[in-house]
Amino acid sequence: MTKKRSILAELLFCVLVFLACNDTDSIPVVIGGSEPETSPEETAATDSAATDSVTTDSTAGDSSRLHFVLGENEITSSNLYLSYPADSFLTKFEIGDIITVTIVGYDTLDIPVVESSNDAPIAGISLKAVSGSKELALTIHNGRLAEILGITVEKAPIDVYISMKEKGGFLFGLEMRYFQYMDYYTVNYPDLSIEEFANFREVRTTGMGKNKLYRSSSPVDLCLGRNFYADSLAKEAGVATFINLADTEDNARTFKSFDSSYYSTQDVIFLALPVEFFSKPFKEGLAKGFRFMIEHDAPYLVHCTYGMDRTGFTIAVLEALMGATSDDIKKDYAKTFTNYFNVVDGRQVALNEEQAGFFEAVVLKNLKAVYHAEGIEIPDASNADWAPATEKYLEKLGMTPKEISDLKDKLK
Repeated sequence: MTKKRSILAELLFCVLVFLACNDTDSIPVVIGGSEPETSPEETAATDSAATDSVTTDSTAGDSSRLHFVLGENEITSSNLYLSYPADSFLTKFEIGDIITVTIVGYDTLDIPVVESSNDAPIAGISLKAVSGSKELALTIHNGRLAEILGITVEKAPIDVYISMKEKGGFLFGLEMRYFQYMDYYTVNYPDLSIEEFANFREVRTTGMGKNKLYRSSSPVDLCLGRNFYADSLAKEAGVATFINLADTEDNARTFKSFDSSYYSTQDVIFLALPVEFFSKPFKEGLAKGFRFMIEHDAPYLVHCTYGMDRTGFTIAVLEALMGATSDDIKKDYAKTFTNYFNVVDGRQVALNEEQAGFFEAVVLKNLKAVYHAEGIEIPDASNADWAPATEKYLEKLGMTPKEISDLKDKLK
């Protein structure tokens, strides 16, 4: 059947997944959470006043380049609001364009114009322009942009310039947001092995030791219909230590499969990390998980619910630490999406090269953006030497040089 979900449906993601566990319909997968749209009461100015606060920057030789001033009312801990009617903005730019946003004194960003922050991949920054709204929002999918950039009301006013980077450059990315459907029956994945269906695999990128690190969807959460496969595969591989990025221990123990699982007999740390790679709780939890690995024996298995976003980023960091190439990292990350998507009319259709390439680009952008937020620059993500940059990143998370060395020794 044809599968379409509205933006409202994405806001009810958790409910949909719960219902999907008791239904035969496919599960729509949203890469991360969602945020409420700005209410009319939150708008900071009338259309006319907002228009008066924006000028065309003729000095740059581009009549479409806009100049904004962020005042105290436009800066929140999460988003940065530009007091300018979305409908006026959309006469100059369109949904799916990629624009260059220069926040003077802070950063220059190449980002898409979208209708919802969820239209960008996890950790992706975007400009949200909702028709009818009296303002625009600089935002990030699952994160707090102003906090990440270090912008507070005390630093206002701040000049912001917007210009065109690539007309329609994100249209394919928007298409990718609405075809990502998975199912929880193996029969609908006739071309996948059981390992692929469970999103279970050993990580064998450059520098990683044999039988040291695995990744999968949750071995205990029944909701995706993959837990029994992931648990049995972990047992077969002799996994001794599990890193659960998704759950608290109390929550995990409520799963009906928990007490009878192989998983429950091994060492497990429950981190319950938010899907916010830039946030303090995520960074502290990541370091805690890595220290747990140092203190316990391999083989390790890292998982969240899908084994996709939190797991994808965590595994990418470990791969980078051990000397993986950009090609290693992106191919392993994209494999997860090959394992889940794209179920159409009850059968998975293999991703084409362009679709797989979209996901490959996501993980490198995420690593580069997260490292950049910590003051670690990666000039060329496609050919980066990730190991030294990752050691610096782990130091920023509070790990000592000895802890980093010990973690590497555990994974060799």
